[in-house]
Amino acid sequence: RRFLASKEQFHAYLRAGGEPSRCGGKEEEKKVEEEKVEEEKEDEVGSCQSEPPAKRVKLEDVSQDGESRDDAGAEEKEPAERKRARGQNKSRPCMKPNHYEQSRLCPSVTQGCAEKCFFGPRCRFLHDISEYMALKPADLGRSCVLFETFGKCIYGVTCRFAQAHLGDGYQNLVNTDLAKQWEGKSLVRNNLSKDLQHQLRKRKFSFKKADEYLRGLAKPRGDGGKGGKAAGCSTEEQEVSNCTTPQEGLGDSPECPVLPEQGEDPKPDALQSPSPAAGEEASFVKTVGPVTDEDIIKLRSCEKKKLEIQGKLYLAPLTTCGNLPFRRICKRFGADVTCGEMAVCTNLLQGQSSEWALLKRHHSEDIFGVQLEGAFPDTMTKCAELLNQTIEVDFVDINVGCPIDLVYKKGGGCALMTRANKFEQIVRGMNLVLDVPLTVKIRTGVQEKINVAHKIIPKIREWGASMVTLHGRSREQRYTRGADWDYIAECAKIASPMPLFGNGDILSYEDANRAMQMGVSGIMIARQVPVGALIKPWLFTEIKEQRHWDISSSERFDILKDFTNYGLEHWGSDTQGVEKTRKFLLEWLSFLCRYIPVGLLEHLPQKINERPPYYMGRDYLETLMASQNVDDWIKISELLLGPVPTNFTFLPKHKANSYR
Repeated sequence: RRFLASKEQFHAYLRAGGEPSRCGGKEEEKKVEEEKVEEEKEDEVGSCQSEPPAKRVKLEDVSQDGESRDDAGAEEKEPAERKRARGQNKSRPCMKPNHYEQSRLCPSVTQGCAEKCFFGPRCRFLHDISEYMALKPADLGRSCVLFETFGKCIYGVTCRFAQAHLGDGYQNLVNTDLAKQWEGKSLVRNNLSKDLQHQLRKRKFSFKKADEYLRGLAKPRGDGGKGGKAAGCSTEEQEVSNCTTPQEGLGDSPECPVLPEQGEDPKPDALQSPSPAAGEEASFVKTVGPVTDEDIIKLRSCEKKKLEIQGKLYLAPLTTCGNLPFRRICKRFGADVTCGEMAVCTNLLQGQSSEWALLKRHHSEDIFGVQLEGAFPDTMTKCAELLNQTIEVDFVDINVGCPIDLVYKKGGGCALMTRANKFEQIVRGMNLVLDVPLTVKIRTGVQEKINVAHKIIPKIREWGASMVTLHGRSREQRYTRGADWDYIAECAKIASPMPLFGNGDILSYEDANRAMQMGVSGIMIARQVPVGALIKPWLFTEIKEQRHWDISSSERFDILKDFTNYGLEHWGSDTQGVEKTRKFLLEWLSFLCRYIPVGLLEHLPQKINERPPYYMGRDYLETLMASQNVDDWIKISELLLGPVPTNFTFLPKHKANSYR
């Protein structure tokens, strides 16, 4: 209790820079009163940063003319009571490169080929290095992480730490011995080449397997033309894909499917036709006779690489915050399995560079997967085949747990749980074209009190998925209330022998131990509000070492420093890369501020759904890190990345993450 503080005491301490002698006094009280007046004004105009949400609702209960809304009737009162700071800040400001760097050097000059400018006479960038250096902002530090790590900084004069590697005449220096150590090594894989991007944009990429499978779906069914069922959704496929059945080409096996003329009901034309148009890979017709090339080349399900991750710690796909630098931090603290951010399949098929960036894999990620989101079998199957041919991954995950309206209303995410036919086609199609295991992430259901996961999981196993991850909440619950681990345990028994990972409310090693006792194959440490890995990425270490880590503020600051260095490596050390690193650092800080140091807690462990009260840390930095004020996060970023550009603004992606 001695650490608890009021809001006024908390902010006064931060304004005083941690000096108690400067806290309080008439001037400080006057500032507090002025801030209260400003906050009330912000509340009246509906500021999305007002604090806290409960107080905001009370203010909105009174209309602008001073009359209570109680007289306005129940119809108007109900929405006001339900209004909360939730969802995304969709209208938040977007800082573009020209907002913080007016005069930019032409890329051709940076790359040492100024005589061959890509833009020709229309180029609006600077070509004179001296002129650029005169306008360039001051350097942010004396040491460049790229130069110290790799012996060379590819950003040259545009680097914001250029004084560490610039010689006479703005010549970019190179540490030859260090550069040779990294020569020929691929640090980041799964990059989008210009040739592949051109093929995708011109629609010249070949989707042979996916097209054959989709042609099988397009064939009219024998029951009056009601199509839509996957071509492999019959008994034939289940038996052929089963690893326990005899090899293809052996017609004398009792396990062979009975043909229609032997008494079975007519099957769809797609399954009967032996013609190539129907697609041998999509039809799954067993042939009797000599072994063909198809029998030899085709990869059977039992020959696929197994996903052996039972009992391992799985870092979930983290939208916005689960970038490559953050995954490197978690990997260093003991995460065994990592997964890229959710990627939209249609954007990947269009060759969008920003979407392909989500698939990048650092060389330290030894077990790595990507997560795809889509609503239809054609785009999802084609995307799976595209990735199968072009990138290196250990598994591909289907997102059937995303609750946001933008995805749900298009039929993706959680909506697939209610579209069993399309869901089946997607899983079967992707499993057909992939050489790596296919996994699925789902929720308990769509509606709050109606669980359907236990009905879907056996079907997912039959369709060919290698693993299922179950988040113990429904779509309507989003991230409120506790995860239903009893239900997860029930589903784990139903899923057997297929592995099932549990997900939800893991913030300490005790939570992880209780989860593993439920019979799950492993646990996924995930992201959203509330979240485990984003609040304390050292959670992986705590679980493996079975202890509570009372991590100091200086150790936490070193973690932020490492994230900053990883970000400069990944996004660049020029102005654009620095500001991109700052943006993702601030997004992460919007979660990190929820952590309460172990040494301050009266009862262990911290509960993931609990909002911490105002408290004073054991030093100034610990108190600053506990602030939920955007301005204080920016102050932390300035300690690492220097002063922010003029007119800099930031709002976290999630409304509930910060308030004044």
